Amino acid sequence: MDRADLRIAVLMGTKDGAAFIDEQLQSLLAQSHPLIDLWISDDGSVDGTVPIIEAWKSRWTKGRVTLVEGPHRGFAANFRSMILDRRIDADFYAFSDQDDVWEPDRLESAIQWMQAFGAETPLMFCSRTATMTETGSLVGQSPLFRRPPSFRNALVQSIAGGNTILLNRTARDLLARASARTGFVSHDWWAYLVVTGAGGVVHYDPRPLVHYRQHAANLVGANVSWLARVSRLGRLFKGEFADWTDLNLAGLAVNRDLLTPDAAACLDLFASGRKGSLFQRLRTLPASGVYRQTLAGTLGLYLAFVLGRI
Repeated sequence: MDRADLRIAVLMGTKDGAAFIDEQLQSLLAQSHPLIDLWISDDGSVDGTVPIIEAWKSRWTKGRVTLVEGPHRGFAANFRSMILDRRIDADFYAFSDQDDVWEPDRLESAIQWMQAFGAETPLMFCSRTATMTETGSLVGQSPLFRRPPSFRNALVQSIAGGNTILLNRTARDLLARASARTGFVSHDWWAYLVVTGAGGVVHYDPRPLVHYRQHAANLVGANVSWLARVSRLGRLFKGEFADWTDLNLAGLAVNRDLLTPDAAACLDLFASGRKGSLFQRLRTLPASGVYRQTLAGTLGLYLAFVLGRI
Protein backbone atom coordinates (compact mmCIF):
# COMPACT_ATOMS: atom_id res chain seq x y z
CA MET A 1 0.00 0.00 0.00
CA ASP A 2 1.25 3.48 -0.85
CA ARG A 3 2.22 5.50 2.19
CA ALA A 4 -0.31 8.20 1.31
CA ASP A 5 -3.13 5.63 1.53
CA LEU A 6 -2.37 4.68 5.13
CA ARG A 7 -4.92 5.98 7.63
CA ILE A 8 -3.89 7.38 11.02
CA ALA A 9 -6.23 7.72 13.98
CA VAL A 10 -5.19 10.52 16.34
CA LEU A 11 -6.53 9.94 19.86
CA MET A 12 -6.83 13.22 21.74
CA GLY A 13 -7.90 13.61 25.36
CA THR A 14 -9.38 17.00 26.29
CA LYS A 15 -10.40 18.76 29.49
CA ASP A 16 -10.89 22.53 29.59
CA GLY A 17 -8.45 23.12 26.75
CA ALA A 18 -10.16 26.02 25.00
CA ALA A 19 -7.16 28.35 25.39
CA PHE A 20 -4.86 26.28 23.17
CA ILE A 21 -6.73 23.49 21.38
CA ASP A 22 -7.33 25.53 18.23
CA GLU A 23 -3.58 25.96 17.72
CA GLN A 24 -3.01 22.24 18.24
CA LEU A 25 -5.73 21.33 15.74
CA GLN A 26 -4.16 23.72 13.23
CA SER A 27 -0.85 21.86 13.60
CA LEU A 28 -2.61 18.52 13.09
CA LEU A 29 -4.27 19.82 9.93
CA ALA A 30 -0.84 20.97 8.71
CA GLN A 31 0.59 17.43 8.96
CA SER A 32 2.21 16.25 5.75
CA HIS A 33 0.33 12.96 5.92
CA PRO A 34 -3.03 13.23 4.11
CA LEU A 35 -5.32 10.70 5.88
CA ILE A 36 -5.96 11.48 9.55
CA ASP A 37 -9.09 10.74 11.57
CA LEU A 38 -9.46 12.64 14.85
CA TRP A 39 -11.01 10.86 17.81
CA ILE A 40 -11.44 13.30 20.68
CA SER A 41 -12.59 12.17 24.11
CA ASP A 42 -13.67 15.13 26.22
CA ASP A 43 -13.53 14.45 29.93
CA GLY A 44 -16.02 17.04 31.17
CA SER A 45 -14.88 20.43 29.85
CA VAL A 46 -16.82 23.40 31.18
CA ASP A 47 -15.11 26.04 29.04
CA GLY A 48 -15.38 26.44 25.27
CA THR A 49 -13.50 23.26 24.33
CA VAL A 50 -16.48 21.33 22.98
CA PRO A 51 -17.84 24.15 20.77
CA ILE A 52 -14.35 24.62 19.30
CA ILE A 53 -14.15 20.91 18.45
CA GLU A 54 -17.65 20.96 16.94
CA ALA A 55 -16.67 23.92 14.74
CA TRP A 56 -13.64 22.00 13.48
CA LYS A 57 -15.75 19.13 12.13
CA SER A 58 -16.63 21.11 9.01
CA ARG A 59 -13.06 22.41 8.61
CA TRP A 60 -11.30 19.05 8.83
CA THR A 61 -10.24 17.95 5.35
CA LYS A 62 -8.10 14.89 6.13
CA GLY A 63 -10.76 12.44 7.31
CA ARG A 64 -13.35 12.39 10.10
CA VAL A 65 -13.63 14.13 13.47
CA THR A 66 -15.46 12.11 16.14
CA LEU A 67 -16.17 13.62 19.57
CA VAL A 68 -17.04 11.27 22.43
CA GLU A 69 -17.61 11.75 26.14
CA GLY A 70 -14.81 10.54 28.37
CA PRO A 71 -15.17 8.44 31.54
CA HIS A 72 -14.58 11.44 33.88
CA ARG A 73 -11.93 9.58 35.90
CA GLY A 74 -8.76 11.45 34.92
CA PHE A 75 -6.41 11.51 31.96
CA ALA A 76 -5.20 7.90 32.21
CA ALA A 77 -8.73 6.51 32.20
CA ASN A 78 -9.64 8.86 29.35
CA PHE A 79 -6.85 7.55 27.12
CA ARG A 80 -7.60 3.98 28.20
CA SER A 81 -11.19 4.42 27.00
CA MET A 82 -9.89 5.36 23.53
CA ILE A 83 -7.37 2.51 23.45
CA LEU A 84 -10.25 0.10 24.12
CA ASP A 85 -12.70 1.69 21.67
CA ARG A 86 -12.96 -0.83 18.82
CA ARG A 87 -14.81 1.67 16.63
CA ILE A 88 -11.46 3.35 16.08
CA ASP A 89 -10.04 1.55 13.06
CA ALA A 90 -6.86 2.67 11.31
CA ASP A 91 -3.45 1.54 10.12
CA PHE A 92 -1.65 3.62 12.78
CA TYR A 93 -2.61 5.24 16.07
CA ALA A 94 -1.17 8.42 17.61
CA PHE A 95 -1.82 9.99 21.00
CA SER A 96 -2.31 13.73 21.27
CA ASP A 97 -2.54 16.28 24.05
CA GLN A 98 -4.80 19.29 23.64
CA ASP A 99 -2.30 22.11 23.92
CA ASP A 100 0.87 21.16 22.04
CA VAL A 101 2.04 22.04 18.53
CA TRP A 102 3.32 19.34 16.18
CA GLU A 103 6.02 19.67 13.57
CA PRO A 104 4.49 19.06 10.10
CA ASP A 105 6.38 15.76 9.61
CA ARG A 106 5.69 14.37 13.09
CA LEU A 107 3.43 11.58 11.75
CA GLU A 108 5.14 11.08 8.39
CA SER A 109 8.50 10.50 10.09
CA ALA A 110 7.05 7.74 12.24
CA ILE A 111 5.37 5.96 9.33
CA GLN A 112 8.56 6.13 7.28
CA TRP A 113 10.48 4.35 10.05
CA MET A 114 7.76 1.71 10.50
CA GLN A 115 7.64 0.75 6.84
CA ALA A 116 10.99 -1.02 7.19
CA PHE A 117 9.28 -3.68 9.37
CA GLY A 118 6.66 -6.36 8.77
CA ALA A 119 3.10 -5.65 9.85
CA GLU A 120 3.19 -8.52 12.38
CA THR A 121 5.78 -6.76 14.59
CA PRO A 122 4.44 -4.43 17.33
CA LEU A 123 6.03 -1.03 16.63
CA MET A 124 6.14 2.17 18.64
CA PHE A 125 7.71 5.45 17.53
CA CYS A 126 8.43 8.30 19.94
CA SER A 127 10.63 11.37 19.98
CA ARG A 128 12.21 14.15 21.91
CA THR A 129 10.14 17.29 22.55
CA ALA A 130 10.84 21.01 22.44
CA THR A 131 9.48 23.01 25.37
CA MET A 132 7.51 26.19 24.88
CA THR A 133 5.91 28.70 27.20
CA GLU A 134 2.18 29.33 27.42
CA THR A 135 2.61 32.03 24.77
CA GLY A 136 4.48 29.70 22.40
CA SER A 137 8.09 30.81 22.87
CA LEU A 138 10.57 27.93 22.67
CA VAL A 139 12.67 27.66 25.84
CA GLY A 140 14.42 24.29 25.71
CA GLN A 141 14.30 20.62 24.84
CA SER A 142 13.62 17.43 26.73
CA PRO A 143 16.65 15.30 27.66
CA LEU A 144 18.31 13.52 24.77
CA PHE A 145 18.24 9.79 25.53
CA ARG A 146 21.09 7.79 24.00
CA ARG A 147 20.67 4.27 25.39
CA PRO A 148 18.44 1.89 23.42
CA PRO A 149 14.76 1.62 24.36
CA SER A 150 14.01 -1.75 25.96
CA PHE A 151 11.87 -3.54 28.53
CA ARG A 152 14.73 -3.28 31.04
CA ASN A 153 14.60 0.48 30.69
CA ALA A 154 10.79 0.61 30.65
CA LEU A 155 10.56 -1.10 34.06
CA VAL A 156 12.15 1.94 35.72
CA GLN A 157 11.66 4.84 33.29
CA SER A 158 9.20 6.24 30.81
CA ILE A 159 11.17 7.84 27.97
CA ALA A 160 8.28 8.50 25.60
CA GLY A 161 5.88 11.38 26.04
CA GLY A 162 2.44 10.24 24.97
CA ASN A 163 2.20 13.26 22.69
CA THR A 164 5.09 11.84 20.59
CA ILE A 165 3.91 8.22 20.26
CA LEU A 166 2.70 6.47 17.11
CA LEU A 167 1.71 2.78 17.19
CA ASN A 168 1.13 0.43 14.31
CA ARG A 169 -2.06 -1.64 14.32
CA THR A 170 -0.34 -4.68 15.84
CA ALA A 171 0.98 -2.63 18.77
CA ARG A 172 -2.39 -0.96 19.30
CA ASP A 173 -4.18 -4.31 19.33
CA LEU A 174 -1.61 -5.63 21.80
CA LEU A 175 -2.02 -2.54 23.99
CA ALA A 176 -5.82 -2.85 23.88
CA ARG A 177 -5.62 -6.50 24.93
CA ALA A 178 -3.38 -5.65 27.87
CA SER A 179 -5.37 -2.56 28.85
CA ALA A 180 -8.66 -4.48 28.90
CA ARG A 181 -7.30 -6.39 31.89
CA THR A 182 -5.97 -3.49 33.96
CA GLY A 183 -5.71 0.26 34.39
CA PHE A 184 -2.35 2.02 34.34
CA VAL A 185 -0.37 4.97 35.70
CA SER A 186 -0.12 6.67 32.31
CA HIS A 187 -0.80 5.55 28.76
CA ASP A 188 2.68 6.41 27.49
CA TRP A 189 4.60 4.46 30.14
CA TRP A 190 2.18 1.54 29.83
CA ALA A 191 2.60 1.44 26.04
CA TYR A 192 6.41 1.39 26.43
CA LEU A 193 6.18 -1.50 28.91
CA VAL A 194 3.72 -3.56 26.88
CA VAL A 195 5.33 -3.14 23.47
CA THR A 196 8.87 -3.89 24.67
CA GLY A 197 7.71 -6.64 27.03
CA ALA A 198 5.96 -8.45 24.18
CA GLY A 199 9.04 -8.31 21.96
CA GLY A 200 8.05 -5.29 19.91
CA VAL A 201 10.38 -2.59 18.64
CA VAL A 202 10.52 0.98 19.97
CA HIS A 203 12.32 3.79 18.15
CA TYR A 204 13.25 7.03 19.90
CA ASP A 205 13.87 9.86 17.44
CA PRO A 206 16.33 12.49 18.76
CA ARG A 207 14.57 15.26 16.84
CA PRO A 208 12.02 17.32 18.83
CA LEU A 209 8.93 16.67 16.69
CA VAL A 210 6.45 18.08 19.23
CA HIS A 211 6.40 21.47 20.96
CA TYR A 212 5.29 20.71 24.51
CA ARG A 213 3.48 23.61 26.15
CA GLN A 214 4.75 24.21 29.68
CA HIS A 215 2.15 25.62 32.06
CA ALA A 216 2.75 27.30 35.39
CA ALA A 217 0.65 24.57 36.97
CA ASN A 218 3.06 21.83 35.80
CA LEU A 219 6.37 23.62 36.20
CA VAL A 220 8.50 20.47 36.15
CA GLY A 221 6.51 18.57 33.55
CA ALA A 222 8.94 19.04 30.70
CA ASN A 223 11.92 17.57 32.60
CA VAL A 224 14.33 20.13 31.16
CA SER A 225 15.42 22.15 34.19
CA TRP A 226 17.41 21.45 37.33
CA LEU A 227 14.18 22.07 39.23
CA ALA A 228 12.61 19.24 37.29
CA ARG A 229 15.51 16.94 38.10
CA VAL A 230 15.40 17.79 41.80
CA SER A 231 11.65 17.25 41.79
CA ARG A 232 12.04 13.80 40.20
CA LEU A 233 14.70 12.91 42.77
CA GLY A 234 12.42 14.05 45.56
CA ARG A 235 9.54 11.94 44.28
CA LEU A 236 11.88 8.98 44.00
CA PHE A 237 12.98 9.13 47.62
CA LYS A 238 9.50 9.90 48.94
CA GLY A 239 8.39 6.61 47.44
CA GLU A 240 6.08 7.93 44.71
CA PHE A 241 7.97 5.94 42.10
CA ALA A 242 7.51 2.85 44.27
CA ASP A 243 3.75 3.35 44.17
CA TRP A 244 3.83 3.76 40.38
CA THR A 245 6.05 0.69 40.04
CA ASP A 246 3.62 -1.33 42.15
CA LEU A 247 0.85 -0.45 39.70
CA ASN A 248 3.00 -1.20 36.66
CA LEU A 249 4.06 -4.59 38.03
CA ALA A 250 0.49 -5.49 38.95
CA GLY A 251 -0.58 -4.68 35.39
CA LEU A 252 2.24 -6.76 33.94
CA ALA A 253 1.37 -9.67 36.25
CA VAL A 254 -2.12 -10.02 34.76
CA ASN A 255 -0.59 -9.80 31.28
CA ARG A 256 2.23 -12.24 31.82
CA ASP A 257 1.08 -14.37 28.90
CA LEU A 258 1.92 -11.47 26.55
CA LEU A 259 5.54 -11.21 27.70
CA THR A 260 8.52 -12.85 26.04
CA PRO A 261 10.41 -15.39 28.20
CA ASP A 262 13.29 -12.93 28.54
CA ALA A 263 10.99 -10.11 29.68
CA ALA A 264 9.24 -12.43 32.14
CA ALA A 265 12.58 -13.52 33.63
CA CYS A 266 13.70 -9.88 33.96
CA LEU A 267 10.38 -8.97 35.56
CA ASP A 268 10.69 -11.79 38.10
CA LEU A 269 14.19 -10.75 39.15
CA PHE A 270 13.24 -7.10 39.46
CA ALA A 271 10.00 -7.80 41.36
CA SER A 272 11.58 -10.26 43.79
CA GLY A 273 14.50 -7.94 44.46
CA ARG A 274 12.21 -5.05 45.39
CA LYS A 275 10.69 -7.10 48.22
CA GLY A 276 13.83 -8.89 49.37
CA SER A 277 16.49 -8.22 51.96
CA LEU A 278 19.28 -5.72 51.41
CA PHE A 279 21.54 -8.54 50.19
CA GLN A 280 18.86 -9.74 47.78
CA ARG A 281 18.32 -6.23 46.44
CA LEU A 282 22.05 -5.76 45.86
CA ARG A 283 22.20 -9.09 44.03
CA THR A 284 19.04 -9.01 41.94
CA LEU A 285 19.13 -5.47 40.54
CA PRO A 286 22.37 -5.98 38.55
CA ALA A 287 21.17 -9.46 37.55
CA SER A 288 17.92 -8.05 36.18
CA GLY A 289 19.81 -5.62 33.94
CA VAL A 290 17.38 -2.74 34.44
CA TYR A 291 18.73 0.73 33.69
CA ARG A 292 17.81 4.37 33.30
CA GLN A 293 18.98 6.45 30.36
CA THR A 294 21.78 8.37 32.12
CA LEU A 295 24.57 7.31 34.44
CA ALA A 296 23.31 9.66 37.15
CA GLY A 297 19.82 8.26 36.75
CA THR A 298 21.04 4.69 37.02
CA LEU A 299 23.09 5.52 40.14
CA GLY A 300 20.01 7.13 41.66
CA LEU A 301 18.02 4.03 40.73
CA TYR A 302 20.47 1.76 42.53
CA LEU A 303 20.44 3.93 45.65
CA ALA A 304 16.63 4.09 45.68
CA PHE A 305 16.45 0.33 45.12
CA VAL A 306 18.76 -0.34 48.06
CA LEU A 307 16.68 1.99 50.25
CA GLY A 308 13.44 0.36 49.14
CA ARG A 309 12.11 3.48 47.43
CA ILE A 310 11.38 1.93 44.05
